[in-house]
Amino acid sequence: MRIALLEDDTDQASLLIHWLSEAGHQCTHYTESKPFVRSLTRDSFDLLILDWMVPEMNGLEVLQWVRANLDWPVLVLFVTQKEAEADIVEALEAGADDYMTKPVKQMEMYARVNALARRAGMHDEKQALIDVDPYCIDTGAHTVTVEGEPVKLTQKEYELVAFLFKNIGRVVSRRHLLESVWGTNPDINTRTIDTHMSRIRTKLGINPERGWRLSSIYQHGYRLEQLSQAPSE
Repeated sequence: MRIALLEDDTDQASLLIHWLSEAGHQCTHYTESKPFVRSLTRDSFDLLILDWMVPEMNGLEVLQWVRANLDWPVLVLFVTQKEAEADIVEALEAGADDYMTKPVKQMEMYARVNALARRAGMHDEKQALIDVDPYCIDTGAHTVTVEGEPVKLTQKEYELVAFLFKNIGRVVSRRHLLESVWGTNPDINTRTIDTHMSRIRTKLGINPERGWRLSSIYQHGYRLEQLSQAPSE
């Protein structure tokens, strides 16, 4: 997962980043709340890990901002020294998905992060077939069909389609897309993403008539949505 960590204790942050990296996650660290919040207006993450006692806005205020301003689902895990029952209840009622108290245990951290991903219905990397009418993505064979008919895609187009269908309903930033599909190639720019999105929309026939929408989110990225139902004929 792509994780944003808000933690002003650099030693604690280094430990968590080490653990999460070992588990295959990508972690971006922030020591202050305002830069953290600003990043959420232009980038996307699968999970936010928040300390409560941080400079500027505290962790609870950050959580309240997230739930009030982001209109797409993002997981939030508190990792903090505040262990009173009232604090835990307050954070969970404000929208936190889970709560851990310091000192954090490595295996418990792994288990809770994995449990959050499962609860949110995030894709399983071992999942071979994504079948959502009228689309079927076979991640083993690297093929895409629409209403049973194969669609001819370049390798990058296929990778982008697979990524989008593994993240249905979520806003994914251009930076997130670049890192996940193109890697860290500095020669790739965001216009490449826009071009590929246009081709995918056309090749797969993604439109409300089929019950789907691929939207550009201003100054942020893209979102693939399955509409409640396709318009009647």
